[in-house]
Amino acid sequence: MSLAILALISVAGLAGPLLGLSRRWGLPVVVGELVAGVALGSTGLGVLHATDPTFTFLANLGFALVMFVAGSHVPIRDPALREAVAVGAQRAILVGAAAVPVAFGIARGFHTGHVPLYVVLLASSSAALILPIIDTLHLTGTPILRLLPQVAIADAACIVALPLAIDPGRAGRSALGALAVIGCSVVLYAVLRLVERRGWRRRMHKLSERRRFALELRLSLALLFGLAALAQATRVSIMLAGFCFGLAVAAVGEPRRLARQLFALTEGFLGPVFFVWLGASLDLAALADRPALIGLGVALGLGAALTHLATRVTGQPAALGALASAQLGVPVAAATLGTQAHLLANGEPAALILGALITIAVATAAALLAARTGPVTTPDPTGPPG
Repeated sequence: MSLAILALISVAGLAGPLLGLSRRWGLPVVVGELVAGVALGSTGLGVLHATDPTFTFLANLGFALVMFVAGSHVPIRDPALREAVAVGAQRAILVGAAAVPVAFGIARGFHTGHVPLYVVLLASSSAALILPIIDTLHLTGTPILRLLPQVAIADAACIVALPLAIDPGRAGRSALGALAVIGCSVVLYAVLRLVERRGWRRRMHKLSERRRFALELRLSLALLFGLAALAQATRVSIMLAGFCFGLAVAAVGEPRRLARQLFALTEGFLGPVFFVWLGASLDLAALADRPALIGLGVALGLGAALTHLATRVTGQPAALGALASAQLGVPVAAATLGTQAHLLANGEPAALILGALITIAVATAAALLAARTGPVTTPDPTGPPG
């Protein structure tokens, strides 16, 4: 890959902020980046080649950082969040149970046989999408506090389950690899907590700030890439490594300076590279050749929204149930894994992304409705609605 192509990728990444300028539509930045990748990739002009080794390597770095940022956005340290964990866990489990028959029906209707994969997709939520929407619209109240752990639990559980679901034949090896990554993340959390409690991190921060060494960023990237290397060695997706390390940092407390540095690196360069790469790797022409795949994407998107409405029986407002259906990280990871390992048929990765985009549209509309009607300011009973 030449510097000219890298410059083109950077320019293509600007499509994200341009499409996300309007607050009225509330489009996530990644949508524009995906669209730019599709336009310049195999579906469009054919200028960008997702098979380029350098392009793929940079995209993997971006994937790890995107998932790290997603994990670090989970508000683990919020006391109100911990108090609402029981209700959130109950709702996440309910959605997972409701996803099983829907996934079976979709897999049978479209003759794909991917029931476990569809269960994970339908039950997933994206904390990286939902939390910014809540912050932007200033949604508050007890129902929102109970929504946050539901989203966090679903996000974490589905990220862990995805490698097992997408390739059931290697589930045993994937499970061992996942346990190794999770175990190392727990050890990293213990070390980071010790460093924080002993005051070593503060002293390092002051030295770094005074001498402009950026030590926190350097060490964080070294740990992240080391965990990602372990994931690769054990044949587990690097998304799990990024997300688990993000959770560990969130549990200890991410320094603001480090958060700003990682935000700049991820959102300014490597994140757009990953999403442009993903768009370039999608074969949307296969959707035109096989119209049934368009139906598959629509079924997955609407099925996810309907599955999350099962929480109405616990008293959750319908708008918040629909908001919880927003998903991106898990479908993107499924499309990435399916493409790299040739586990999905031609055009299926594009169908998964189409389903994710539908959930984003549904969640955005639901959040705007919640902000206008104000159901989130009312008490949220744990029993069935009256």
